[in-house]
Amino acid sequence: MDGLVTEEIENFNESYVTEAWNKALERRDSDPEGAITIARTLLEVVFKHILGKLQIEFDDSEDLPKLYKQVATGLNLSPDQHTEQIFKQILTGARSTIEGIGALRNKHGDAHGKAMGKFKPAARHAELAVNMSGAVALFLLKTYTENYQQG
Repeated sequence: MDGLVTEEIENFNESYVTEAWNKALERRDSDPEGAITIARTLLEVVFKHILGKLQIEFDDSEDLPKLYKQVATGLNLSPDQHTEQIFKQILTGARSTIEGIGALRNKHGDAHGKAMGKFKPAARHAELAVNMSGAVALFLLKTYTENYQQG
C-alpha cells in the first residue's frame, strides 16, 4: 500500500503532503509517537490542499473532523449525499477513522506532554495510524484527481 499512496501523493505534487507522508513512513517503526502525530498531520494537509484546490474557504485553525466534513461535502463524499446504504456506511467509517486518528494523536502522539507512567504506543499502533491515514489520503486524492482534474 505504501507505494500506491506514495505514487498518488507524488502525482498530487504538493510538497507539504509529500513531506508528511515520507515522515510518517520513516517514523512508523522507530518513533511510534511521532508517526501517530504525523499521520494526523498528513490528513490535515491533504484536507487543506484539497479545500484550496476546490476553492472552498476554511478556517486554518479548524479541527480535523470539521475540515474533513468540508472536504467530504466538496468531493460529494458525505454520507448524507448518498442513498446506497453500503456507501453511507463506508463513508461514515472513514469519518470515524479520521476522528479516531485525531484523538489518538491528542492522547498518544508526541504533540502534547505526557505524565509519567502513561501508555506508550508500540510500532503496531503507529503502523495502524499511518496506514489508515495513508488509505484515507489516497482515496481523497484519487477522488479529487479523477473528478476535478480530468482533461
